[in-house]
Amino acid sequence: MKNYQEIFEKSLAHPEEFWAEAATSIDWYKKWDSVLDSSNPPFYNWFQGGEMNTCYNAVDRHVEQGRGEQIAIIYDSPVTDTVRKISWAELRDQVAKLAGALKAQGAEKGDTIIIYMPMIPEALVAMLACARLGVIHSVVFGGFAANELAIRIDHAQPKMIICASGAIEGKKQLAYKPLVAAAIEQSEHKPEKTIVFQRDFLEAELNQPGDLHWQELVKDAEPADCVPVAATDPLYILYTSGTTGMPKGVMRDNGGHAVALHWSMKNIYNMEPGEVFWAASDVGWVVGHSYIVYGPLLYGCTTVVYEGKPIGTPDAGAFWRVISEHKVKALFTAPTAFRAIKKEDPEGEYLKKYDLSNYKTLFLAGERLDPDTYHWARKLLNVPVIDHWWQTETGWAIVANPMGIEQFPIKPGSATKSVPGYDVKILDSEGNELGPGKESNIVIKLPLPPGTLATLWRNEERFVSSYMSRYPGYYETGDGGYIDDDGYVFVMGRIDDVINIAGHRLSTGAMEEIVASHSQVAECSVIGLDDSLKGQKPLGLVVLKAGVNCEPERLNQELIAMVRNGIGPIACYRETVIVSRLPKTRSGKILRGTMRAIAAGKAYRMPSTIDDPTSLEEISTALQKVGYPLK
Repeated sequence: MKNYQEIFEKSLAHPEEFWAEAATSIDWYKKWDSVLDSSNPPFYNWFQGGEMNTCYNAVDRHVEQGRGEQIAIIYDSPVTDTVRKISWAELRDQVAKLAGALKAQGAEKGDTIIIYMPMIPEALVAMLACARLGVIHSVVFGGFAANELAIRIDHAQPKMIICASGAIEGKKQLAYKPLVAAAIEQSEHKPEKTIVFQRDFLEAELNQPGDLHWQELVKDAEPADCVPVAATDPLYILYTSGTTGMPKGVMRDNGGHAVALHWSMKNIYNMEPGEVFWAASDVGWVVGHSYIVYGPLLYGCTTVVYEGKPIGTPDAGAFWRVISEHKVKALFTAPTAFRAIKKEDPEGEYLKKYDLSNYKTLFLAGERLDPDTYHWARKLLNVPVIDHWWQTETGWAIVANPMGIEQFPIKPGSATKSVPGYDVKILDSEGNELGPGKESNIVIKLPLPPGTLATLWRNEERFVSSYMSRYPGYYETGDGGYIDDDGYVFVMGRIDDVINIAGHRLSTGAMEEIVASHSQVAECSVIGLDDSLKGQKPLGLVVLKAGVNCEPERLNQELIAMVRNGIGPIACYRETVIVSRLPKTRSGKILRGTMRAIAAGKAYRMPSTIDDPTSLEEISTALQKVGYPLK
């Protein structure tokens, strides 16, 4: 077996040879003319001239290889008390039928369709049915506000919308159809049809022109075959979360995407076909696209579709039950999910009820993994806890511990090493490359590997200005960090989360690491605020572990001492505010920018991706009690 260094060096020195070899794992109708077309940088095309179909590779070929009776999807829904298993053959039939129904309604190659659904298998069926026809899907997180959906309708200009009648959020039912109707009313572009999957507990009224009943449509539909598409044709558009104004529509192609995700399942996640992989995320986010739907299914793994939360459905043992019941080999989720479990069950009592003998690895991404959460999870589960770093734009990991190639010793706080295909550098603001240990801007030398964003949908100028213009020849990640002497990459947070204290640039991520290690702290966020004396100063917002009672001033003094010892007096950490929860996006990212605006008394826009708007009111009240915004 080749080691990581050999594989990594080959991927950078001979990318065309490297990715051509990886592409033999995908079935092609027509082989590519060139592996990499670099005639128009920074627009690079992988597998130019090749033809294939993503749905065929993710579904049909497993049936044709004799695996039709094996399980493709395990649907586990504690909120509806349902567990359902779908074989590859059943999945193929459901996808082909829906594709046939869409075709009969006029959907064809090159059209766009918006999918607005909760975590149910039909969301995957809808995505795959689009891919089967060469229709470009744009999944919008189910439950997004009508005005946000309207913005995406106007930008993606879908021929149709596919939605469910509703979802269960906590203990409440949320009807989706009225949100869709309101969005269509607000949007200038009017989709021709709205196809509604009716759920047992909530029936939508189909009373608008173009409303159609999913179950009725597919009943008599003629199954549709897979349509060959160019490798460079768009597979999907995914709007980045947390954007204000006009969202950025990340466009992913078919060929490079299939090749990269198939390669990642073995090399990063160490999975084998037939094993159970669970990404506890949502199909509305990039993790859901890559590792609930396409990655596992392309590779032939069983994927878990979980309609529930890490806590409260019904308790902090929910994840352990799913892992035990379905023999999950690898779980991939966000650190925030584990911080929620840690807060509710710091001693891990719920874990003792379950047999996790099949479970091998925990993968975390989406937010920086603080060392305290790493150590807690590692001790509790006694399996490798792998932090890895990637973005909506890249679609798969930039930095990881490549479990299927070579497992490296873990350094808490680091996502380990650059994944083959990614040439990661640290550049200062003038574009000079910095040596080991020097913190600045993390960039990736072009070309990016297959599977990453090809462009922004209907906005090539913004693609260049957002990612490619500041450092010509490089993709700007927007994150800051450093690479140590061993080649380990430490991602310290968004460049926005670096604060300037008396001329010293300091990472709030480094301070969060220290604050989170306090025995009474469940999770925290450190934000930078304007200061007339020092330019900026840090403010710590902390959530205490369940059952902890502490004297706020004493906690503050202890944290001041810890930050002083860990970073030095230069950090000027002086203030801590205890809050009951931190405001987050539905994908688990802490809304640091919004909290900065509240603390500074600046106007802010309610983020479209916020999980619970009342969390911002709580933050505002807590900050007001301690004198923020400053008068």
